[in-house]
Amino acid sequence: NTPRIVSNIKFEKYTLDNGLKVIIQEDMSTSMVAVNVAYDVGSRDEYPDRTGFAHLFEHLMFSGSAHIKDFDTIIQDAGGESNAFTNADVTNFHVVLPVQNIETALWLESDRMAALNINKRSLKTQQKVVIEEFKETCLNEPFGDMWHHLSALCYTKHPYQWPTIGLDMNHIADATIEEVKAFYHKFYNPSQATIVVSGGIKAETLLSLVKKWFDDIEPSPDYSRSLPIEPTQTHARYQRIIDPNLPNDALYMAFPMCSRLDKRYHATDLLTDVLAEGRSSRFYKRLLKGMHLFSTIDAFISGSNDPGLLIIEAKMMPGVKPSAAMDVIWKEIDDVCNTQISDEELNKLKNNVESSIAFSDVNILNKALSLAYFELLGDASMINTEADRYNRVTSADIQAVAREIFDRDKVNVLVYEREE
Repeated sequence: NTPRIVSNIKFEKYTLDNGLKVIIQEDMSTSMVAVNVAYDVGSRDEYPDRTGFAHLFEHLMFSGSAHIKDFDTIIQDAGGESNAFTNADVTNFHVVLPVQNIETALWLESDRMAALNINKRSLKTQQKVVIEEFKETCLNEPFGDMWHHLSALCYTKHPYQWPTIGLDMNHIADATIEEVKAFYHKFYNPSQATIVVSGGIKAETLLSLVKKWFDDIEPSPDYSRSLPIEPTQTHARYQRIIDPNLPNDALYMAFPMCSRLDKRYHATDLLTDVLAEGRSSRFYKRLLKGMHLFSTIDAFISGSNDPGLLIIEAKMMPGVKPSAAMDVIWKEIDDVCNTQISDEELNKLKNNVESSIAFSDVNILNKALSLAYFELLGDASMINTEADRYNRVTSADIQAVAREIFDRDKVNVLVYEREE
């Protein structure tokens, strides 16, 4: 297979003396600039009795630093907007603003990297915010605790066994200022960070500005990640939750899959598209519209750096039992395991993926996010080979990963039912 679409995003890459990785992607077609700072820390780097710290820092990083009281107001006054996200593998902060105000973003990012304002007042404020979010999203929403149950069901050793928001809100409530400061100095420093700038500024100019604001930040000792390896699953696992307040019954089937850098990853991603992407997918045509057993049904992958999960999520129509729902899902699974998809179906999937990648590559923020993500995976230049990796997947590859993943002895089933 030859690539039908080739990304050619040019960028410059540098490493400062303190270990900060700098990636500059010139895009002189715009007067805006995206500044993205990705820290190589996620919930997998937490202790089992102190979970939710990476997510807590997503909030703490906006609570002020040595020279800045209000991060958001300064960004808005500079004509920009900012946001952040945390997952199991990374904590990411980004700003988009007019290029003439680039130094405002660099100043803000450098100040919170060098001297975040961690005191009892700021910690208490953000603890309250995070605990309230935990209550709202995990305790008060139907199926809100799904990731708590499913993660613990699927992982017995690896720290993916708790969700990003944390295993227990008391882990955040009981966190001491000493523990929080130690986590900050361990992870939110130049040697753990990658800054990507995409937009209308020349690389030479931008590099001098990055050095101006970041060069003198002291590095912390390098963190050497050594996480426990999840043992191979040898038997199916089941959990049933009875909750009369649920709007409907639900079924989650999770299967262990490869890591993000594994050669089977892209075939696995396309496998979930075969099952559940769009109106021509198997689940939509045969189960959602054809049999009227489900109100929603989806299949997706966790996409995590370490070995992850392929998850099938289904909400049943009234009167449909989880056992019946699982039977028809297994029939669709067996079909994709036993019969290769057609070239026409495969090409349609690839076209959708390629269009999505091409569209994403136009936006400066998307480019900054992707470059940072791939750099943390090991090499920012993977942004230019991603479409080709999907294009090289064959029908036989998809069938092979389906047969490997959809093992009845390796399924993890979580069922929510309204009544016994």
